Amino acid sequence: MRESFTDRIFNTVNLSFIILLLLIVLYPLIYVLSASISSPDAVGSGQVVLFPIGFTLEGYFRIFREKYILIGYRNTLYYTIAGTALNITLTLPCAYALSKKELPGRNVFMGIFLITMYFSGGMIPSFLLVRSLGLVNTRTILILLGAVSVYNVIISRTFFAAIPKDLEEAAYIDGCSRTRTFTQIVLPISKALIGVMVLYYAVSHWNSYFSAMIYITNDNIKPLQLFLRRILIVDSTNYNMVGGDELEQNAEALKHLVKYSIIIVSSLPILILYPFLQKYFEKGILIGSIKG
Repeated sequence: MRESFTDRIFNTVNLSFIILLLLIVLYPLIYVLSASISSPDAVGSGQVVLFPIGFTLEGYFRIFREKYILIGYRNTLYYTIAGTALNITLTLPCAYALSKKELPGRNVFMGIFLITMYFSGGMIPSFLLVRSLGLVNTRTILILLGAVSVYNVIISRTFFAAIPKDLEEAAYIDGCSRTRTFTQIVLPISKALIGVMVLYYAVSHWNSYFSAMIYITNDNIKPLQLFLRRILIVDSTNYNMVGGDELEQNAEALKHLVKYSIIIVSSLPILILYPFLQKYFEKGILIGSIKG
């Protein structure tokens, strides 16, 4: 079918707008990456605009020279993998059960969930509870906190409610229990939803630092984000990243170089993960938010 003149105009404007948005999104990423591998003097003087100037990996060397960075990476990977696995294990069965209208007290349970979504006990009562349970300074607390997100439960519940009932009724007629129907029939056709939930929870665990800042004082079990925060904000130039024997001007330039290197170090794993889940992301979100 031949495009009309107005269609061509619309497609041209639409494509131009999409390209503009792409450039707006890509430029900060390219700039940070270029700044992290440019010479300290070029970064400190603002010469880096898009592409690197004077290639160097000094910023990364200074970050990974600190032993606690590798410890933080190991801990964060553990918290992200174990925490996401627990989140998925709890969220999906809960949402599936709440998607069934025949569930006794379904509206009551949903109301309780919604209350916890908007109201909490507060920071101090939460800390006192965690301390009374003996979970302060343990890895367990960073995995258990936020084990279920009500927002994600709602998305998952809506997704499961949209699955044709005929499919599940056929499984029941064949003798499948509800558990078997959920694990062998519902979950395999819910890859889009699972991909979205994994991405949501994994990003949350990877970026989390506030809970660890409150409940963890042992450096051996702190996540990566706390060490990066210490380097970037708290200690700035005094965290052995620059060295006292260097000139003040060079030290300031190295501080900027380290800052951009930290951004790449903390963001790279999630940027690598996203393309593998992106094909599920749009489909899962649309199904989980539009269908009623």
